[in-house]
Amino acid sequence: MIEVTKMNGQKLLINPDLMETVEETPDTVVTFTTGRKIIIKESRQDLKNLVKSYRKDVFAK
Repeated sequence: MIEVTKMNGQKLLINPDLMETVEETPDTVVTFTTGRKIIIKESRQDLKNLVKSYRKDVFAK
């Protein structure tokens, strides 16, 4: 799970395996395979780096 911040400051843990698309419009909008969307403060590049770090950690074990 990775931690992101919604626009209202609320912290969330999300499962990166369920992310389908990430758009910057200019806010970062994450769409999940369920169709749910959230808008987060992190940039698309920041989110990409969080996912990379998460996957490195998971697969290193």
